[in-house]
Amino acid sequence: MAEVIGERYELEQMVGAGGMSRVFRARDTALDRTVALKLLHAQYMGDDGYVERFQREARAVAQLSHPNIVTVIDRGEDGGRPFIVFEYVPGENLRERVVRCGPLSVREVLQLGIQIARALAFAHEHGLVHRDVKPQNVIVNEEDGRAQVTDFGIARSLDVDHGMTMTGTIMGTSNYISPEQARGERVDASSDIYSLGAVLFELLTGTPPFEGDNFVAVAMQHVNAPAPSILERRVDCPLRLSRAIDRALAKKTEDRFPSMDAFAAELQACLAELGEQPDLDATLIRPPVPVKPPRRRRTRGPRRRGGRLVVLGILLLLVAAAIGAYAAWRAFRGGPEAPTPAVSALKPVRLEGVGALDPYGDHSEHADRAASATDRDRATYWKTESYRGPLSKPGIGLVVQTATPVALRALVVDSSTPGFRAVIRTATSADGASYPGAVDSAVQTVTGRTVFRLQGKRSSYWVVWITELPPGGVARITEVRASA
Repeated sequence: MAEVIGERYELEQMVGAGGMSRVFRARDTALDRTVALKLLHAQYMGDDGYVERFQREARAVAQLSHPNIVTVIDRGEDGGRPFIVFEYVPGENLRERVVRCGPLSVREVLQLGIQIARALAFAHEHGLVHRDVKPQNVIVNEEDGRAQVTDFGIARSLDVDHGMTMTGTIMGTSNYISPEQARGERVDASSDIYSLGAVLFELLTGTPPFEGDNFVAVAMQHVNAPAPSILERRVDCPLRLSRAIDRALAKKTEDRFPSMDAFAAELQACLAELGEQPDLDATLIRPPVPVKPPRRRRTRGPRRRGGRLVVLGILLLLVAAAIGAYAAWRAFRGGPEAPTPAVSALKPVRLEGVGALDPYGDHSEHADRAASATDRDRATYWKTESYRGPLSKPGIGLVVQTATPVALRALVVDSSTPGFRAVIRTATSADGASYPGAVDSAVQTVTGRTVFRLQGKRSSYWVVWITELPPGGVARITEVRASA
């Protein structure tokens, strides 16, 4: 029989545990709804310090009503054990997402970072500093993709002078702890800025800025060691975003952003520089609109015209030099010598869904539904079989075909089950018993609509090769479109 807390909350499953408490998914029998219930460990019931810290979380979060902060619903005691009831957020925390997916896309990191920053800025406006900002304390709501900050268990008023408890124990998680927090000095909003910078660093690179064998070793790196360069670990990170995170990770508080709002604004500016996702239905179907050359203005003498020709010649030489330097750099980096054209400049290529690949399993992956992924009908789709738990084989895939061999430059995948990881590969046939061929794109996490830039390998068969499944264990692809 399930344990009931507070004569109302029926515990269903433990979903998390920490040094001070455990978190359960529970059923609120009074209102017939699912909630999250945090329960203090029994061994700390007699420790006034732990009890006070636990109860402080409920008081702190009760002040904060924000879409990106997990809401407190209730609190109380059961047999002397304090508990807190929160809204239940279905989904995974950011640490789980990085473990499952690896480094996230720049766009996703910015979108999540902006939401986290806004939540923390709201807390700061209400006089609270979180002090334990880390990936484990941010849940991504699987229903709407919203980031929600949780676990204000060691949050403190901005009026408190130090980052230590009365017993002198430094609070916080060492991978994300600010230098001043590690030294036990005054903690304010700037400490949360530093910790968020460390979180974004991990989301982009897959690892936190500093690692070590123990708490002290890592904390001392935060105090003394310069933060590593993101660009050395993530070459496609925009320079402006790299500089923003460098600023957040500054050792001195005065060198960081002046407020969390300012950090959020800079992240928003970085996102704006990425540009909006193009309307790929339009860019893949319509040819680019020709641009009329500007009207030439008359000049009145040979001197002005000659001067312009000289300037134009210099500019052309500079452009040629820049192109040559770029090509040399790409060759040095091992990349292609020419950049991939913009999607809008490419011509659409007709695809036909012809099969599915399951070479490491039973060779059955709904091949009969492959055509549904290229019929231009978003109500139909190809899907994988249903899997329980992580995919236990190298991959499975949808096979599409072009009428003749072609070097595709972009493939667009639409899905109603975002969150799975995939790569585009060539194939030798539509036969489910064959194996995928050469890799033709980077591995990406598929969102609602994802563009795969291809290297231009020539083939007639292409595979959307799925290496990790989304939450729920089934991936659906509603449409695949291509251009060359």
